[in-house]
Amino acid sequence: MANLKIGSTQIKLLENLCGTLGVSGHEVKVRKLILEELGDLGAEHTVDALGNLLVTRKGTRRGRRLRVMVAAHMDEVGLMVSGDDKDGIYKFEVVGGLSAAQLVGKPVVVGKELIPGVIGFKPIHLTTASERSSGVSLDSLRIDTGGAGNGKVKIGDRAAFAPYFAVLGSGRTRALRAKALDDRIGVASLIELVRNAPENIDLLAAFTTQEEIGVRGAQVAAHAFDPDLAVVLDCSPAHDLPHWDDDEENTRYNTRLGAGPALYVADKGTLSDPRLVRHFTATAGEAGVPFQFRQAGGGGTDASAIHKVRAGIPSISVSVPGRYLHTAASIVRVSDWQNTLRLVHAALSGMNPSLLNTERV
Repeated sequence: MANLKIGSTQIKLLENLCGTLGVSGHEVKVRKLILEELGDLGAEHTVDALGNLLVTRKGTRRGRRLRVMVAAHMDEVGLMVSGDDKDGIYKFEVVGGLSAAQLVGKPVVVGKELIPGVIGFKPIHLTTASERSSGVSLDSLRIDTGGAGNGKVKIGDRAAFAPYFAVLGSGRTRALRAKALDDRIGVASLIELVRNAPENIDLLAAFTTQEEIGVRGAQVAAHAFDPDLAVVLDCSPAHDLPHWDDDEENTRYNTRLGAGPALYVADKGTLSDPRLVRHFTATAGEAGVPFQFRQAGGGGTDASAIHKVRAGIPSISVSVPGRYLHTAASIVRVSDWQNTLRLVHAALSGMNPSLLNTERV
C-alpha cells in the first residue's frame, strides 16, 4: 500500500481549494486550480458541457483492468445575486442547502472580483418581540458591500462565504476549519489519487459540478466515462456533539469525528453495492485502517446519480466526517482525512475484474 501522507503540502492545497469561490454552476476557478495541480502529470483530460473535469490515468498492468470512476464534486453551497437595491446592497437567493438562520452577519465575497460584503439583517435593538420569535426569513436578508459593489456586482453573480481557513490543535485531534470542506476535501483527496494512481486499474477521475443542486454533473460524467464501478469521495455531516438537555447517549450521530472514513451502506438516494461494501471493509481490516459506517438515513452524494446511469454502475461512497457542513466554517480531523485517503488507495489497489463476478447479494 502506498504510504500517502497528509502533510503541509496537502493542507496548503486544501486551503487554496477552500479559499476559491466555486458555488454550483460557477466552478471554473476550482477547475482551473485542479488543472494547475495536475498539469505536470500529462494525464488525459476533457471538460464537458456542464463543466465537469474528466481526467484519465490508465493503468500499466497487463490484461483486463477495471475502469474505476472516482468522483468528487467541485461546487459549494452559496448565494446568487437576484436584485439590486442600490447603494451596494443586493437581494439574493440561496444555491444549495442553506438555512437563513446560518447567514446573518456572515462575511461573503461576491462575483468574479471577489467583492467583500456581509449578509445584513435588522439589528436586535430594532426588532419587535414578534420578529424575534418568528426567526429569520430569507427575504429579510441582504448582501451589503458598503458601496464597493456599485457597477461591479451583476444579477446572477455568485457569492460564497469568505475564506477563513485554520489548523486547530495538534496530535491525533488536530483539525482543520474552513468553508467548503464539503467537498473540497474530496477534491484534494482525488488529486492525490490521480498523482498516485494504482497500476492495476484505469482511474477515471471525475471532478464534478452542481452536486449541491441535484447531482447533475455526476450523471453526465458517468455517462461519458461508462465505468465498471464508481467510488464517490465526499464530506459527510457529523452530528456527534453531546445532548445538552438530558443525560442520554447521542445515538443518532450520523458520523463521528476521529472514527475514520465513513462507508455508506444506504442513504436517501443510493443503496451501495454490497460487493464494494465488503471489499472496502475487508481492505480496512487488512490494512489496519479504522473506519465507520455512516448511519443510514437521509442525504446523498453523487453516487445517487452515478449508479443509475446506462445499465447501472455499482457504486459506493466514502466520506470524511465533518461538523457544521453548509455553514461558514466546518471542521474535520486530519486523522480522518489521512485514513480516508489510505483506505481508498488501498481498496483501489486491490481491485481486479473478479470483484464484480459474484451476484449483488
